[in-house]
Amino acid sequence: METLDSTLADANATIAMKYSSVITTLALYVSSLQAVTAFTANSRSIENRPTTSLNMSFSEAELNACPSTLPGDPSLTLITNADLGDKKMEIMKACSKAIQAATGKPESYIAVSITDKADVIFGGTDAPCALGNMYSLGGIAMESNGQIHAAVSDLLEPFGVGCSRMYINFFDMERSNIGWNRKTFAG
Repeated sequence: METLDSTLADANATIAMKYSSVITTLALYVSSLQAVTAFTANSRSIENRPTTSLNMSFSEAELNACPSTLPGDPSLTLITNADLGDKKMEIMKACSKAIQAATGKPESYIAVSITDKADVIFGGTDAPCALGNMYSLGGIAMESNGQIHAAVSDLLEPFGVGCSRMYINFFDMERSNIGWNRKTFAG
C-alpha cells in the first residue's frame, strides 16, 4: 500500500510539474487579454479622451456630433519607388486637399510628406508601388479612408503606381499621442 501511495504521489508531482508552466502561461495570457480589452474599451470611449487643448474646450455633444472638426493632426506619410519628378509638390498639395475634402479637417491642420525614388517592393517585385500611413484625431472612417486612398491612387497612377499596388494604413490617434507646440493635444 505504501508503494502505491508513493507511486501516486510521484505521478501527481510529475503531472503538477509538467502542467504548472502551461497553467501559469494560460493565466498570464488571460490576464493580458483582460488588460488589453479594458485598455481598448477605455481608450476608445469619448469620455476618456481629454478634450481641452489649444485653449479650447469641447462639450461631449460637440465631440459626438463632429469629431473631424477638432484641432489635430491629419498627416499622411507616403513612400514610393516611383520618380515623381517636378510634380512631387503638386501631388503633395493635391493629397492635402483630398484629405481636407474627405475628413472635413481644415487644410491648415494637414501635413503631407512624400518620399519618392525609394527602395520599395510590393508583392515581391520592384514594379511601381507605394506605402503610406495616415494619422488623425478623428476623421478616420471607412468612407473617408476609401476616398483618400482613391484620390492618392489617382494622383500616382500617371507614374505607374496602380491602385492595387499601394497600401495606406489609417490610424485614429489619441490626443495624448500626438505632440505639437511643445506639448501633446491632451495638454
